[in-house]
Amino acid sequence: MTVRVRFAPSPTGYLHIGGARTALFNWLFARKHGGQFILRIEDTDQKRTVAGAIEAIMDGLRWLGLDWDEGPDVGGPVGPYVQTERAELYCEWANWLVEHGYAYKCFCTPEELDEMRKEQMAKKEMLGYNGRCRHLTPDQIAAKETAGLNSVIRFKMPRNGETTIQDAIRGPITYQNSQIIDAVLLKSDGLPTYHLANVVDDHFMQITHIMRADEWINTAPLHINLYHAFGWELPVYAHLSLVMNPSGKGKLSKRTQAFDDDGQQVLVKVEEFQEAGYLPQAVVNFLANVGYATGDDREKFDAHEAIDSFRLEKINPAPSRLPYSKLDWLNGQYIQEMEPQALARAVKPFLDAQGFEVNPEALLVVMPAMSKRLKRLPEAIDFLRFLFDDVPLNATAEMLTHKKMPYDAAKRGFQEARDFVATVEPFNLDTVSTGLMKIGESVTTNEKAGPFLGQMRFAITGQQVSPPLFESMVALGRARTLTRLDEVLQLF
Repeated sequence: MTVRVRFAPSPTGYLHIGGARTALFNWLFARKHGGQFILRIEDTDQKRTVAGAIEAIMDGLRWLGLDWDEGPDVGGPVGPYVQTERAELYCEWANWLVEHGYAYKCFCTPEELDEMRKEQMAKKEMLGYNGRCRHLTPDQIAAKETAGLNSVIRFKMPRNGETTIQDAIRGPITYQNSQIIDAVLLKSDGLPTYHLANVVDDHFMQITHIMRADEWINTAPLHINLYHAFGWELPVYAHLSLVMNPSGKGKLSKRTQAFDDDGQQVLVKVEEFQEAGYLPQAVVNFLANVGYATGDDREKFDAHEAIDSFRLEKINPAPSRLPYSKLDWLNGQYIQEMEPQALARAVKPFLDAQGFEVNPEALLVVMPAMSKRLKRLPEAIDFLRFLFDDVPLNATAEMLTHKKMPYDAAKRGFQEARDFVATVEPFNLDTVSTGLMKIGESVTTNEKAGPFLGQMRFAITGQQVSPPLFESMVALGRARTLTRLDEVLQLF
């Protein structure tokens, strides 16, 4: 059997991080077994469809590196992959169910359904459709159609017995059929509900395993009975654990804001993680840790390692919180591994967004040192602000001294540094570091360069936190470094 799985989002908004986790687990499973990962857009809820949402979802998946083998943009042998483009297929099979006695037309108006619900609530009965139209005769149906009444098609759920879901993660889950209402399959506008479209598409797209959020467990009995009615082979069900709000109160929802234990709002949209300066490989690693145990103590592993170790039986069915506290650490680890050119490319858009003109060569000089300090890419803005802001040094001569480097020694050190920078050739990390180390050792009472170099870094960058001195000077360039040293000497 060739494994075929799908991620089927509704374009009612952005790509939610919980949905991204569902997509990731499906993708990992497909790649593990050499199967296919299919992207299907379930857009039959036209009232809630958001313009641009399909593109946003696809962009989010691409950013995470979750490529699909079949989908709206790449095509495939069982398309189309957008449900509104498959409407005729749903009508055909909904009518097939009616013709074979597994479904029926329902003419109840919204007002009648509302009244039905009020009566059930008053009597403390189970809420849901009571099957009022289930036993209409052919003549009664014809009369209602002649009268021009709109109808939907409902599934004729078995009234007796039970339905068991053989869940690959949770084991068998049994429901009493009497507790499941006759659900609408085809709406009056000719578009299907989730239930019909989901089953028809999964069958014709040859989906072998359905991995979806556990909020859909209670729909599985209906879907299983639909498969039985059609006479189709059941796929394997695997309901993933619920992703909780970080506070532990309720599920993480794309329609509500989420907060951690300290009351701080956390990221929910995939695009927010991108905008916040997280790397896609860190976010994938972050998601792969949610409700899943690799079998060892590692918290950091790349997508290929996750593929190799992925097993359905390792998925924990218990609700899980996203480990936001670990994401910055993970991101920092991946940043440290980046080549300078790649890190410079990643940082540049955040600098550009602040209106800073970036000298690529200057960025490359500071990237190796910066990589050890960054947790998120936008942090580079404050580290590198000295490269863009020629703000006068807000200091006094006394602030540039040190207990191991008093006033006269500090003045002499900065003057010697100025003379050295003006003439040294070439002006690079090796020559600058060698020369300034000697100057620093000569002007401190303990013959250690550290006190001088620390004050020199503040003098050059004007910042308490910045890249190391030598990299900062080379990134600034000789001319701008001399200008700043001249400002310093004017203080003495």
